[in-house]
Amino acid sequence: MRLLTERLTAVVTVADDGGSSGRLRDELDVLPPGDLRMALAALCDDTEWGRTWSDLLQHRFATGGELDGHAMGNLLIVSLWERLGDTVEGLDWVGRLLGARGRVLPMASVPLVVEADVMDGGKAGTVVGQSSVARCGGRIDQLRLRPADPPACPEAVRAVLDADWVVLGPGSWYSSVLVHLLVPDLAAALHATSARRCVTLNLSAEPGETHGLTAAEHLAALHRHAPRLAIDVVLADRSAAGDLDELSSAAEALGARLVLAPVARGDGTPRHDPLRLAAAYRDVFEGTPAG
Repeated sequence: MRLLTERLTAVVTVADDGGSSGRLRDELDVLPPGDLRMALAALCDDTEWGRTWSDLLQHRFATGGELDGHAMGNLLIVSLWERLGDTVEGLDWVGRLLGARGRVLPMASVPLVVEADVMDGGKAGTVVGQSSVARCGGRIDQLRLRPADPPACPEAVRAVLDADWVVLGPGSWYSSVLVHLLVPDLAAALHATSARRCVTLNLSAEPGETHGLTAAEHLAALHRHAPRLAIDVVLADRSAAGDLDELSSAAEALGARLVLAPVARGDGTPRHDPLRLAAAYRDVFEGTPAG
């Protein structure tokens, strides 16, 4: 997306409870910075400056001591939060340091806990925590957040309301994408905005939370969690679309038009190619989809 415009705002989940982020969250009572760090690194330019700072943000210490496993970017972000006393201002400072092409905002103003109702082997259960949801082996039926009515980040709500396009996905479907629909004020903005809405499907099901789900079932899960949310475009790679009739019907249930475009890398891995994805977004946003 950064290849298309600098008028870009990434609204990022704040439910991470594992690794460096989880440790900082528990010890300092701050938002988990890891997913925010990843988004900032992704917005760096493909220049020596951008690559250097992106690599630095992602650098992890291997010490065998208390710093072991911490990401440098997490420590930088949390340090700015403590120094400035403002989460959004701290992220903006990191963005300026990196020369990021766009802005990164948290979806909520408090740390969140994700819960999922899961069917596994015919037995129902509840999985708690983003890291546990991400690797659960059953079929997820419903997501919840704790707290159930968290305060949305006001700047994130404003960004959604002011947007021309809102893009959901790609990403971990339950633990990173659908959780945005569970923050009441953010969900209200997603419903109320005059922006058009695009859903970008992943290139494969993920081990754990979406194992065995078809592309159409990904859309059905979105519809189940936000039945009144109208979508304009569903973007998918033909190689990952599965049954096209089934996927088209699932897109129509959301009010969306299905667009098929070659957005995968050519090496056979289930990863999006940045240039191909940017080209597909350009066509969709300009109203001339290639698919």
